[in-house]
Amino acid sequence: MKVLAVVSEIFPLVKTGGLADVAGALPLALAPLGIEVTSLVPGYPSVMDALADAVMVRRYGDLFGGPARLLQGRASGLEIAAIDAPHLYARPGNPYIGPDGRDWPDNAIRFASLAAIAADLGAGAVADFVPDIVHAHDWQAGLTAAYLRYREIGGARPGTVMTVHNLAFQGQFPAALVPTLGLPWSAYTPEGVEYYGAIGFLKAGVALSDRITTVSPSYAAEILTSDGGMGMDGLLRARAPDVRGILNGIDDTVWNPAADRLIARNFNGAHLAERRENKVALQARLGLAAEPDRLLFGVVSRLTWQKGLDLLLDAVPDLLARGAQLALLGSGDATLVDGFVAAAAANPGRVRCVIGYDETLAHLIQAGADAILVPSRFEPCGLTQLCALRYGALPVVARVGGLADTVIDTNEMALANGVGTGLQFAPVTRDALVAAVQRTVELWNEPEAWRTAQRNAMRTDVSWRRPAAHYAALYREVLAERAA
Repeated sequence: MKVLAVVSEIFPLVKTGGLADVAGALPLALAPLGIEVTSLVPGYPSVMDALADAVMVRRYGDLFGGPARLLQGRASGLEIAAIDAPHLYARPGNPYIGPDGRDWPDNAIRFASLAAIAADLGAGAVADFVPDIVHAHDWQAGLTAAYLRYREIGGARPGTVMTVHNLAFQGQFPAALVPTLGLPWSAYTPEGVEYYGAIGFLKAGVALSDRITTVSPSYAAEILTSDGGMGMDGLLRARAPDVRGILNGIDDTVWNPAADRLIARNFNGAHLAERRENKVALQARLGLAAEPDRLLFGVVSRLTWQKGLDLLLDAVPDLLARGAQLALLGSGDATLVDGFVAAAAANPGRVRCVIGYDETLAHLIQAGADAILVPSRFEPCGLTQLCALRYGALPVVARVGGLADTVIDTNEMALANGVGTGLQFAPVTRDALVAAVQRTVELWNEPEAWRTAQRNAMRTDVSWRRPAAHYAALYREVLAERAA
C-alpha cells in the first residue's frame, strides 16, 4: 500500500511542535506493516539542505505566483517529496511566523500550494508514485481533499484521511481568496470550504475526507461536544461514524533513556539509581541548588493558555512552599514568559526558566526531573507525558484528552495494586493543580511507592506499534469501502 502524508513540518528536518514528531515517526512505524509512506513537505531551507541529492520529478511553471519544482529524496530514513518554491518557502526561522512574530501574510497561498500539489500527486501526476491513500495532517494540509474534489486535475481519486492534531488551529482565510486559491466558487458552500463566512482549510478536510482521525480517543469524544468542538462540533457530530481517535506514540529509539546520547547517564527501569546523575547534571546546568533529594518538577511546553501555564505560574509559590524546585523550558505568550522569568529571578536556586527550545535540554529535563507537569486545559494527545513515562519522570496531568488516556492515576487503589504511572487532576483549576502537587509531594515521601510508579511508567508501551496498526487498519477500511 502506498500512502502520501501531507505535512507542514517533519522531524528532524523542521520542527515547531508535536506534529513534526508524529510526521517523522509514523512512516517508520508503518513500514513493517507493508505500507510505503512518502511525506510531502514545503521546501523550507532546512528541508532543502537535507535533500541535497534529491531528484526533480515534476516542474511547475507557475505555482501561485512563481516557478516551482517537486523533488524526491531520502533524509533521516524518510521518503520525502519537497516543494522547491523559493517565493513561498525560502524564508528563515519559523515556518509559519515572520520575524515580527505575526503569521506570514501569504500563509493561505503557501499552504494551499502544499495541498494543491498533494492533490496532483494523489491523482497520479508522478507515474512512479501513485498513492492509494492521501493522509493530510492539520489545517495546513486541509485543502487537499477540496482540490481532489473540485479541481479538474484528472486521474484517479485516492482514499483520503484527515488527521486533526489540534482543533483550535483551523486555518481560516477571507472568502475573496477562493479564485486566488484556484478553487471554483461552487466549492464555497457549507458542504465544501465555506466556514462561518470564510474559507476553512481544516473544515474542508473534515467535511470532504473519507475518514477523520484525531490523536486520542478521549479527544475524539471531546470534539463532538459544544465545549470541545471549537465551532466545528456540528459538522463533526454529523460525521461521527467516520471520526476515530488513535493515540499518538513517540519514537522510542529517539526517546530511549538506555541509549540517549543527550543525557548525562543512561539508565533503565532495572537501574534507576543511575537516573540520579541526570538530576545532578540538570540542577548544575540550570543553576538550581545542588540538592538531589529535593523534589524537582519539570516543564517542557509551549507557554500558552491552552497548556494551563498561567495556572502553574499562579501556583509557583505553593510549589515552593512544599519544598520543590521547578525547571521550565518553553516559549510562547509574552505575559507568561515575563511571569516565569520574574519567578525565576525572585527564587534563585529554586526556579529556573529557559525561554526557547533546546532539544538536548528537553531530553535532560525528562531524564533528570522527578515529575513533569502538564496542566493543559485541553490536550488532543500530548507527547511530553509520553516521553516522561519513558524516562521515569512521573507525569502530573490534567484529566483531559490524551492525558487522561495515557496516564494511570496513582490513587490509593492504584497504589494497592501497583498499577499507577503518574497523577491526574480535575477540574483544570489552580486549586486542583496545587492539590496534585501536594499528592506528588506525598508520593515522593514514600520512596518505595515512588519507585514502583516509576517502573510502571517506564514499562508503559508509548511506541508507535499499536497506533501504526490502527492506522493501517483504517487505510484498509477506506480502500475496501472505495472498492465496494
